[in-house]
Amino acid sequence: MNLLLKYIIVLSVIMAAVFLLSRDGFSLLPEKDETVVPQENNMTQPQTTRADISTNFGVIVIELFPDAAPKTVENFIKLAESGFYNGTKFHRVIKDFMIQGGDPNSKDDDWADDGKGGPGYTFEDEFNEHKVVHGALAMANTAKPNTNGSQFFIVTAQAAPWLDGVHTVFGRVVGGMEVIDKIESVATNEQNHPLEDVVVERITMVK
Repeated sequence: MNLLLKYIIVLSVIMAAVFLLSRDGFSLLPEKDETVVPQENNMTQPQTTRADISTNFGVIVIELFPDAAPKTVENFIKLAESGFYNGTKFHRVIKDFMIQGGDPNSKDDDWADDGKGGPGYTFEDEFNEHKVVHGALAMANTAKPNTNGSQFFIVTAQAAPWLDGVHTVFGRVVGGMEVIDKIESVATNEQNHPLEDVVVERITMVK
């Protein structure tokens, strides 16, 4: 077998091997980069929403849970951005348990109807994996299912397991716990109403 014939045979074997490898999805050549880079306006951005509750005692920073309680968070954001909470008070304070606010009736000086107001509608519960524990932000209700409105409370007890599955947890305190400590230390009357006004000046959403 002369040298030219050997060369032709070797070349044929190489070409056949390349063909078979390419046919089975492999290639000896660098693969073309076919990675699709999503356009920003087509992406669903992770929703990491923070609420700064500014009070006359200081600022409470809240991390909201839009994935766990989407309707509740949406409602809270809507009310906050509309100014609904501006001027409301923490009208119920129980030391080592919780502080409660969000009632529009608390804007005036009449305590008699505090705790009975709302936005004029109610919506369903969104119970989730988050528990009613220290620092949790949860919806207040009328002790009946699906009666959420605008009122909320922040837990100062280490835990309140009897409220799990009764109140929707939709956030947690991530800053300003010392402010909450000051608020829950104010003197109250027999109905747990603070004798000193604890005013929500505004709630600012930070996305």
